Amino acid sequence: MPEGAHDFRRKPNAKFGDPFVTATGEMRASVSLVRLETLWFNTGSLCNIACAHCYMESSPTKDDLAYLRSRDVRNFLDEIERDDLATQEIGFTGGEPFMNPDIMIMLDEVLARGYQVLVLTNAMKPLWQCRIALAGLQARHGTERLTLRVSIDHFTQALHEEERGPNTWAPMQAGVQWLIDQGFRITVAGRTLWNEDPTQSRQGYQDLFATWGLNIDAHDPAQLVLFPEMDDTQEVPEITTACWNILDVRPDAQMCARSRMVVLRKGDQEPTVTPCTLLPYDECFDLGKNLKDAKRTVQLNHPHCAKFCVLGGASCSS
Repeated sequence: MPEGAHDFRRKPNAKFGDPFVTATGEMRASVSLVRLETLWFNTGSLCNIACAHCYMESSPTKDDLAYLRSRDVRNFLDEIERDDLATQEIGFTGGEPFMNPDIMIMLDEVLARGYQVLVLTNAMKPLWQCRIALAGLQARHGTERLTLRVSIDHFTQALHEEERGPNTWAPMQAGVQWLIDQGFRITVAGRTLWNEDPTQSRQGYQDLFATWGLNIDAHDPAQLVLFPEMDDTQEVPEITTACWNILDVRPDAQMCARSRMVVLRKGDQEPTVTPCTLLPYDECFDLGKNLKDAKRTVQLNHPHCAKFCVLGGASCSS
């Protein structure tokens, strides 16, 4: 099992250990796939930087997820069309997607087939090196169906670099400025590591965007996503079937009710489908090799299911 698989949580009678029953003997909550609106492709776990609290544990040396190939994407797009699935959006995440050698081929094909496309990027050197190819993509397909969500962890350079490392602000800003100048659609992802007041935090981002000339409403959660934090050292409650009513949260509002993610693990010949963007390494959540098999109900027996989705109310989709 690869690093990051959290296999210690599979111990009998431990929290998150049984897929169907919590450690206190209550029925665990689950989520059924309503329809596949968003299909994510993890392009690989390698990244040009190593953040202090990366959800995916990505880094310049983390290659547990191999580079996804353009033929893999094509096969899943063919399945969507063959089975007439309701998929509207294709997402690309990593690692850093622009490090994948096939990323421009993938984007070209997905846009050519008429999908909305969302790419998560740090807007640094890998994107900078794809400027000519991105300009060509824009010339062929326009910008209406392509959105780049740039990670700006905080609206100040000091705290952004506290998370992302020294000398990460200026390259990101240069990448964002180039995207603005070229007319690309941009949204932003931030972090809540510093426990700031959300309203004040969003205003801080709004001031930054105004300075940069970035046309984003920081008070719109769809344009500025502030992701909840997930700390493995903190106690996280298990989600039971009773929690839906207690929390006034709906199962069909969870990310895995409308999305799936494709990963290619190091050493595997073919990709695997997982429930969402947060569980690429844990083989207990593997749903199969195709989208038909991946329709299975997802048991919420992972801390990320509780902290990020049910309690945090977050989703990676647009």
